[in-house]
Amino acid sequence: MDSSPLLIAAALLLGILVGIALHRWLTAGAVEARVSAATAAANEKLRLLESSQATLTEQFRAIAADVTEGNARRFAEQSQTNLGLLLDPLRQRLVEFQQKVDAVYVADTQDRAALKEQVQQLLVLNRTLSDDAQRLTSALRGSVKAQGNWGELILQRLLESAGLREGFEFDLQDAQRNDDGQRQQPDCVVRLPESRRLVIDAKVSLLAFERYATADTDAARDAALREHLQSLRAHVRGLAERRYEKLYESLQGTAIDFVVLFVPIEPAFTVAVTGDDTLFADAWSRNVLLVSPSTLLFVLRTVSYLWRQEAQSRNARDIAERGAQLYDKLAGFVQDLEAVGTKLDAARDSHAAALAKLATGRGNVIRQAELLRELGVKPSKALPKGLVEGAGEGDEVS
Repeated sequence: MDSSPLLIAAALLLGILVGIALHRWLTAGAVEARVSAATAAANEKLRLLESSQATLTEQFRAIAADVTEGNARRFAEQSQTNLGLLLDPLRQRLVEFQQKVDAVYVADTQDRAALKEQVQQLLVLNRTLSDDAQRLTSALRGSVKAQGNWGELILQRLLESAGLREGFEFDLQDAQRNDDGQRQQPDCVVRLPESRRLVIDAKVSLLAFERYATADTDAARDAALREHLQSLRAHVRGLAERRYEKLYESLQGTAIDFVVLFVPIEPAFTVAVTGDDTLFADAWSRNVLLVSPSTLLFVLRTVSYLWRQEAQSRNARDIAERGAQLYDKLAGFVQDLEAVGTKLDAARDSHAAALAKLATGRGNVIRQAELLRELGVKPSKALPKGLVEGAGEGDEVS
């Protein structure tokens, strides 16, 4: 009896455990079945969803493609229109710019061609001038006579550029004889108002100056400068000894009491007077005035101005003389005209008296002639009717 409750309890416990285990098994089977069914259903839904998704994707792609194509077409059309509105003025500007570029290119090509031709001409001219300068330099280096002729040519051009005329305001190579009977011939004699004369002699000192200009060292340059100054001083002494300023004293008028020594090379003159500050004063003490082309041109223009003033003064004197002569002639003409009027009045009176005897006075000649015709004279010509009538009236009145 004591063991039966335990057995019952154990049996109950075992039954409970079995029931629990069975319940769990049964429950686990149902759950697994439900899970399997749910899984299957989920898989089916997933397959349907994936199929729908694929279909929707294709449809969306088609719709998107259609929308995109339409939008792209409309955008392209609109963009084309907008671009046309924007680009047409630019295209027109580009066309105009291209035309201008073409015109500029053509003009530039022509200008380049013309410039090229001018440059070629300048090259030819430069080559010619270089050759001429080289020949001139060679000639001047080798001949003292050529140097003198060149200096005289420069002097003549300066005289003409100042407005002076050969044979009128200046003479070249004017040969004269001095008081000793020696023949002297200055390069140029400039005539001044009041019969004055200005003697100009051109001296070219080129050889030493050329060595000075082309010297490579200071020593060579200094030596050439000393030779250049010695050459100019020798020209000054020689010109002073000739006393050209006394040559024209025997002529009408007087010469200016100095002689102009013309150095036709401006740099040579500048180098000389700056290299020796006593050269100019020493020359002037010998009645020799050193001048270069620029200073001589100033002197010659002054001479030209003096001649213009002289011409104006001379013209004023001529005008005054001619005015007096004209007035005298006018007075004589008036007197003669009054005499003609007096004589015309006397002639008019004589004419009136003669006309009265002929046709207007009593017993005038015309009336007597008409009476003769009335008495039977047969003339071949007739007198003017007006003159005959007037003669008859005069006879009746008288």
